[in-house]
Amino acid sequence: MSDHPRTAASTPTHLRIESGDVVLAADAFGDPADPAVVLFHGGGQTRHSWGSTAADLGAAGWHAITVDVRGHGDSTWSPTGDYTLDSYSSDVRAVIDHLGRPAVLIGASLGGNAALEAIGRWPELALGLVLVDVSPFLQPEGAHRIREFMMTRAEEGFASLEEVADAISLYLPHRPRPNSLEGLRRNVRERDGRLYWHWDPAMFRSDRDEAVQRDRLVDPARLGAAAESLRVPTLLVRGGASDVLSPQDAARFLKLVPHSEFAEVSGAHHMVAGDDNVAFESVLGDFLDRRVRMRLDFIAAYS
Repeated sequence: MSDHPRTAASTPTHLRIESGDVVLAADAFGDPADPAVVLFHGGGQTRHSWGSTAADLGAAGWHAITVDVRGHGDSTWSPTGDYTLDSYSSDVRAVIDHLGRPAVLIGASLGGNAALEAIGRWPELALGLVLVDVSPFLQPEGAHRIREFMMTRAEEGFASLEEVADAISLYLPHRPRPNSLEGLRRNVRERDGRLYWHWDPAMFRSDRDEAVQRDRLVDPARLGAAAESLRVPTLLVRGGASDVLSPQDAARFLKLVPHSEFAEVSGAHHMVAGDDNVAFESVLGDFLDRRVRMRLDFIAAYS
């Protein structure tokens, strides 16, 4: 991050944002008068996965908002099981409407698809776009592995945090098992003495349109059209060890969006920021300062 004269409190302001049939939970870091950056996590994560990044952005002169996407974390679950690309992108619109001004949209995996689709529908929402290990083109095996993990014991739950840690270790074998398991409580909800993942299992009953055998959340044609329409500064970040976004997938995106920039975080897997947050923040900070802040400063100077 750049050396910016402002500082930010480490304790965020909590927000509740209504969007259609859900209420989104969000945390805001930094000065609301600063340029806005909104961060959307991937499937199976929460807004807390962006916590340190958002706090650093707030300290560097950005107003950073982290959001629990619908059906995740502290956001409410859709009473009708509405977990489609339309609903997720409409939630992005609701967050920007709540802010009352455009923002840089940063999205990982599911959050990236939502942000990209939202800009395709409403280009005026965004000052810029950062896609983290996601594009309209993905590896089906990697995407399937994420879905399989999220479905693991989604209905029956777990008896203890030890069992939760076991499931996560199987999914992320490259991550060291935490010494303290208390942090895992953010990943679960307790009900009737058992622990359940914080996400709504209903999303797996609505993520495919069986009539046309199409995934409602990963729609290459629709997302590709949104990408081709992009006119804002755009950055694609890939985890060097990702099994979801291949180098060939990234190359296809860069050909489709020739003005976009690309960065690869060596050794990181699909959850790039969680695997190497220092490297991720370095790439992100450079892009924001060079492509977004300089543009805003130029506009302010000549307006």
